[in-house]
Amino acid sequence: MKWIRLPVIAAGVFAATMACATQQVHVLIDATRPGPVIDKNVYGQFVEHLGTGVYGGLWVGPESPIENTRGWRSDAVGALKALHVPVVRWPGGCFADDYAWRDGIGPRDQRPVKINANWGGVKETNAVGTHEFFDLVDQLGAEAYVNGNVGTGSARDMAEWIEYMTANGQSALARLRAKNGHPAPFKVAFFGLGNESWGCGGNMTARHYTDLYNHYATFVRTTPDAMPALIAAGGLDGDVAWTDYLSRHIRANASAISLHYYTVPGRGTKTKGAATGFGEDQWISALKDALHMDELIAANVARLDKTDPGKKYTIAVDEWGTWYDPTPGTNPRFLQQQNSLRDALVAALHFHIFHAHAERVSMANIAQMVNVLQAMILTDGDRMVLTPTYYVFRMYVPFQDATTLPVKVDGNPQYRLGPTAIPAVSVSAARGKDGKLHLGLVNADPHNAVDVTVRVAGAKAVSAEGSVLTAPAMDAHNSFAMPDAVFPAPLRSDADHGKLVVRLPAKSVAVLAIDE
Repeated sequence: MKWIRLPVIAAGVFAATMACATQQVHVLIDATRPGPVIDKNVYGQFVEHLGTGVYGGLWVGPESPIENTRGWRSDAVGALKALHVPVVRWPGGCFADDYAWRDGIGPRDQRPVKINANWGGVKETNAVGTHEFFDLVDQLGAEAYVNGNVGTGSARDMAEWIEYMTANGQSALARLRAKNGHPAPFKVAFFGLGNESWGCGGNMTARHYTDLYNHYATFVRTTPDAMPALIAAGGLDGDVAWTDYLSRHIRANASAISLHYYTVPGRGTKTKGAATGFGEDQWISALKDALHMDELIAANVARLDKTDPGKKYTIAVDEWGTWYDPTPGTNPRFLQQQNSLRDALVAALHFHIFHAHAERVSMANIAQMVNVLQAMILTDGDRMVLTPTYYVFRMYVPFQDATTLPVKVDGNPQYRLGPTAIPAVSVSAARGKDGKLHLGLVNADPHNAVDVTVRVAGAKAVSAEGSVLTAPAMDAHNSFAMPDAVFPAPLRSDADHGKLVVRLPAKSVAVLAIDE
């Protein structure tokens, strides 16, 4: 992948890395045994009516002096298009179970102003509603994942929203959609019934939610060619008992069960931890907490293998990401936080976990797209900056719809701090749609570089070329003053008799395409 510019700090980063101790890890990729396909939707995004995630961050309105296309700011949409965003989830999140869809249609100056009780008690103008959302996904070239209201809505509300969005013909709601500017039906690829129904979505039990799911899903009806895949709300942090009950008692149509889990370095303490200015204890704590996603998915997959051996249901990890204490001076309910190199490694580790569970994990949506939690983009007025997480998503684009390949890792050292230890290196490999073999590497150790020797069974590696993301400090981040402090640098290796040696700097992520 060709990058537009090089970071001004790259030389210093690599000089510092070369001065550190170097360890050896051996990787064998088996190109003869292709596995499941990595659904491109595991690289999905999520935008909720929360803080400045929508208003200001993405939506500025058509009258804004900030360059926009029908209200969506051009700089943000342009940057996101480079990620090949496959799917966007909207309008929430907790906001979804308070959302009245009729408030968001018709002339914008006539839409009712509400109070966003979930997120800061600020006004919700409903300037962004159904039509605006579908315009956004059209501009991005993405598919739409709409989350329906089970918490405060009715089965009739949900049925009528589906009809409004998808009906083709002369129904009253199809005519209303045409009157509001869109004669053709919208394409709803995915439709979620409720969100976190164990908590902000209604504090329900698994049994109560399952009964409601069966009730509401019965009335989510449209023509077969327009029918979205339905997603049921899973339990708290991968609650296996919830998954068990739900999967055994779903009687209506369903395609996936959601799973939410956030990486929190201060888990179990009174604070979540700072987004920057943290110590190494918070670095390793966050990475260890991120790796727990593997255990959660594995436990739920094991249960589904018993309750759903035919694999009717997949897992949609439709909320994941880092969650820290909010940026000082901001509204604490806006969940705004800085995004550092640590977040980039957390994201890459999640990608590798999703790849490893490609047979069951059909979607994942990072929270969230702009200005909220682990964002791709931060904005301030007309200014915009891309985060380290953004660049990791861009580096991993070749893994979308790629075919997984088995990887054997030998000699992987433990990165240890006190009683906490995690594997230093994480590896994922896949055959891309372009036919190339792609390799993802993470070095979690913030002190030591690693020489990764790579061989390919069933092929002979000639060279590898790609990019690496690292920086001198664990909390290095991009700001409006220094937008390129963390930026990918080129990385290349030439093979010797089919063996590649990749120098992986400390605290880094690398993605390489291997020529065979």
